[in-house]
Amino acid sequence: MSTEGKKPGIDMKLEVVVIPVSDVDRAKRFYENLGWRLDADFVRADGSRALQLTPPGSPTSLHLDKGSALPRFLIVSDIEAARADLIARGVDVSEVFHRGAAGRVKGPDPERPSYGSLATFNDPDGNAWLLQQVTQRLPGRVDGNSTTFTSSADLAAALRRAAAAHGEHEKRTGGHDVNWPDWYADYIVREQAGKPLPE
Repeated sequence: MSTEGKKPGIDMKLEVVVIPVSDVDRAKRFYENLGWRLDADFVRADGSRALQLTPPGSPTSLHLDKGSALPRFLIVSDIEAARADLIARGVDVSEVFHRGAAGRVKGPDPERPSYGSLATFNDPDGNAWLLQQVTQRLPGRVDGNSTTFTSSADLAAALRRAAAAHGEHEKRTGGHDVNWPDWYADYIVREQAGKPLPE
């Protein structure tokens, strides 16, 4: 199948690979002993455990899971746009959902937090993929000393979020902020590194 004339898709970053383990705590100790950074270890609203570690210098992390259907995580900045792009390419994608106390709940998370809104699809061989919307990183997930964007679309999305937050900042301060470029830059760097956002 020729790819000539096909427009590039929405940015989807392969950032998490789920691996099956028989004992999550034993696996956690093993990978921490290798010097891997512990990114997250908490219980979700549906009672499942989220445990993620990252090898030193790696942009991709491991998620340890006792389950059998193991998706690969694709991180997107706009889940609806990513889903629409896949559908336009002929992919059968689930509805957007979020996790609640009773499991999957239809629709994006009402509070729109990072990591909260999801969608899934399978390739022709049944390999599962999970789209996860991330706009603000958890602390420690990204090196706070550098900010990078892999596409103009990701940078534009970050600028739109900064513009919306800056509009609220100007409402609070009661006037035009002549230092808006500095404010935008600070907001974008903090958002990407998972640090507290400026007000």
